[in-house]
Amino acid sequence: MNQYGPKASAKVEKAMHEMKHGTLKSGRSGKKVTNPKQAVAIGLSEAREAGGKVPKK
Repeated sequence: MNQYGPKASAKVEKAMHEMKHGTLKSGRSGKKVTNPKQAVAIGLSEAREAGGKVPKK
């Protein structure tokens, strides 16, 4: 049984790519994200907002 849908994995993959290239920024502060765990959290949050299959926080 899958916990995450394809939209979630696509958003996380995009967030990781942006983090590696130094273009991923955090929410309010706008600071550059350097932690991979934070990049995954941002990707899952974006997938959740877009209506993807992601479990609750």
